[in-house]
This record gives sequence, C-alpha cells and structure tokens, in this order.
Amino acid sequence: MKRREFLRKGAALAAATVAPEWIVAQAREAVERTGEGSSSGEDGPLIISAPMLQNYAEASIGVAFAVSDMANGYVIVGEREDLSDGRKVLCGGFRVTDMNDKVMLVRLTGLKSATKYYYRIGADRISYEGGYKMKILGNEEDPRTYSFTTAGKDARAHFCVINDTHIKMVPFGLAIEKIASLSPSCVVWNGDACTVNETVEEQVKIFLDPDIDRKDYAARIPYLFCPGNHDDRGFANRHLERVWMFRQPEERSSRDWDLGRNFAVRMGDIALIGLDTGEDKVDTNPLFAGLFNNTEYRKAQTLWLKDALNRKEIRSAPYLVAFCHIPLFDDDPLHNPGDVYPNDTDPRYTLTWAEWQRPCARMWTPLLEKAGCQLIITGHQHRYRYDAPTKDRPWGQIVGGGPEMGYEGKGEKRHPDAGKFPTVVEGKVENGKLRITTYNLMSGQVLHDLTFNRRKKR
Repeated sequence: MKRREFLRKGAALAAATVAPEWIVAQAREAVERTGEGSSSGEDGPLIISAPMLQNYAEASIGVAFAVSDMANGYVIVGEREDLSDGRKVLCGGFRVTDMNDKVMLVRLTGLKSATKYYYRIGADRISYEGGYKMKILGNEEDPRTYSFTTAGKDARAHFCVINDTHIKMVPFGLAIEKIASLSPSCVVWNGDACTVNETVEEQVKIFLDPDIDRKDYAARIPYLFCPGNHDDRGFANRHLERVWMFRQPEERSSRDWDLGRNFAVRMGDIALIGLDTGEDKVDTNPLFAGLFNNTEYRKAQTLWLKDALNRKEIRSAPYLVAFCHIPLFDDDPLHNPGDVYPNDTDPRYTLTWAEWQRPCARMWTPLLEKAGCQLIITGHQHRYRYDAPTKDRPWGQIVGGGPEMGYEGKGEKRHPDAGKFPTVVEGKVENGKLRITTYNLMSGQVLHDLTFNRRKKR
C-alpha cells in the first residue's frame, strides 16, 4: 500500500473508531502534508491515547500514555496555563529513560500541596539499532493542555469509587460519565479492573485506551488504585506496573518499598487509606503453582498500616476512609469469598469467609478501629450492600456492585438478577459531615445517602 493511501485510510479508520479529535486531525494533516515525513517522522500518530493521571498524592503524581512505536516520552508541567514556567520531565526518571514501544510512564515530583498544575505530553520517536546507533526520527506533542490539583489538607475533600469493572465497557462507560458529572478531586479504582491479562497491549486497552466515548477520562481527574484478585492474574498482570506505576518510593520507608500499591493520602478533611487484599485463595492452591506470596504480603501491609495511621497528616484528619477490594466483613461466616472452579473444590484450598478473615481482616481492622475509621469501601462480590456500624463493629462497610447489568451467569445460563448492577460511590465533606452517596448506574437511583460525624481526636 502506498504511504499516502495508508495515511488516508488510517485517518478514516481513526474517525470511525471514535479516536480523540486531535489524533484524527493529525492523521488528516499528515495526508495533506507534502514531502516524505509525517509530523513524527514516520507514518501514523506516535501518541495514541490521552494521558492518565495515576497515584494522586500531595507532592507527586504519575502521568501515563500509550504510544505506537519505540519512543522516549515526557511531560511539560507548570503552574501557568501557558506553561511559560514549564519544566520538562522525562519518562523513567534519572540515569537512562524508559524508552519502549508501548507505554510512557512519567513521574512528576517536587510538587506543592493542594496546588493546581497544567501539563502537556509529548514523545520523541526513536530509532534504536544498538548502543551507538540510535536517533530521533521525529517529535510529537499532544496540543491540548490539561490540568490537575495535588492532594493535601487544603485540597477539596471529594472522591468517587468504582470497582469490578472487569473490562466491561458499557458499565465502565456509565461509571465514567457519572464521575464526570460529579467532578471529584480523585477516583479510587477499587480492584478487578482486569480479569486475566497476558499482554501489555490488553492492559493498555483497559487503562489508557478503553473503548468508551470519554477517552480522556483520567487526564484531569487523578486515580488511585487498590488491586483486586483478578488484577494479579495473567502473565502481564504479574507486572502491572508497566502500565500503572507503583507509588513513589519517598511515600514509604525503605522497609516498605515493595508495597507499591498501598496509599495514605490526605485530601482536605479526609484521610484515604488503600490496602491490597491480594488473591482470594491461599498461596498453596495448586491452581497457582506456588507463584503467589500473599500471606507475607498482608503481614507486611499490617506493619505499613500501623505507621501510616500514625502519620501526622493522617492522624489529624477528621474523617478516615479505607479502601480494599475484598470485604473485611461478611455476616455469613460460611460464605466463600472467592471464585470457585471445577478443580478448586478441595476444602484445603477453598476458604470460607471466617477462614479468609484470619490472614487479613483480623490483622487490619483492629488498627483501623483504634484509629477511628468510619468507613471501609470494598467490592469483589458484584452485589451492592451496606453494612451499618454496630456496637461490636464501629465502622460501616460498603460493598460496591459489579458489571453484570442486571444478569447473572454466562452464555445460555444468563438469567435476570435485579441485584446485579454497577455502582459509583461518592464521598465528600459537606456541612461539617462526611457525606457518602451510592448510585445505581442502571437505574440512576440513589441507593444510600449516609452521613458520618468527625472521628474523635487521637
């Protein structure tokens, strides 16, 4: 196929697949351009997704975006909208950059608390044939300027939560549109964004280039991530940090450097705590060939949690909300917390809820209770419920819904189930109280509208 014919068809294809307008315009511009070079030095756009803001924090944030070819990415960031004060931050940090052909991950550090920043993404297309044979083939920048506001005690106290999206784009699109209408300071993606993913390309389609209308869904609203059990499954998911980077090392002690998914973030009057419940099966389950080490992982998180709750900015927050994928409470002690497969019914490996609580919930909830945690938001069960606080359990628990859109089962076994629907949970400080509202995305119904008083000073 001739080059100009390829570009012309590529532009039409981009428009047909609801690509971002700037990508469509860029492809058309390349068709009209005279000479042999496109804007990036090769055929087709280099940057193929909008940026995604990851790991909302007080002094740092991550920016990720997808590319189509070997590239060296960067972000220009500053406090002025015209970026006249902008500094250029390369992907991969110091020494050598993270040149690759799929995803650019840029860490912005040294930021000021509760401050609005503007940014733009760009990348150089790289030809690499060896250590002394490389060159820049062209440069490409997204012409749009985006913005974000960092966390901190002076930030706007407003968050949303989604969970169990499982690569189902219709319910995910509904959640994204609801979040856009609510315009929170950040979103917690509370596990099972994936199902089983073997390639980085599959991960890109989940996080950076999902098949939804609002392609730039995370370009201005930062995201936090609490992995679910399915986010560990599949060869690529064993290293999800290729697409969703770990937390900044300076956010945790050297003892906790491996805990790249835990977060303790102050957002206005709310302290947000993120925990990773890991797999819903024991490490010795033959299904996983000894490739998981969640028992020790949860113990390490317990040490981290104890220290995080005692950090000054977390300890002084009037409201404390924790997030994790698998619920920390269930009123049916015989209920199985995980998926059951035909070869997974051996009682040595299939846990009841009471058994699952021993290695996880019973380590974390005493610390959260002592700290005065008012609410734990979870998912995993694909059926919404609210567990109100009791005398013996002083914290409430929300279990978010799933992606099934009113049906249970698969294939011919699918049948209507009114309890199956996706949700968005919204939290914000309003009139001196923490207000939590849960929305049924199928019906638009408000399921619960709860308020929580300030926790007692510690």
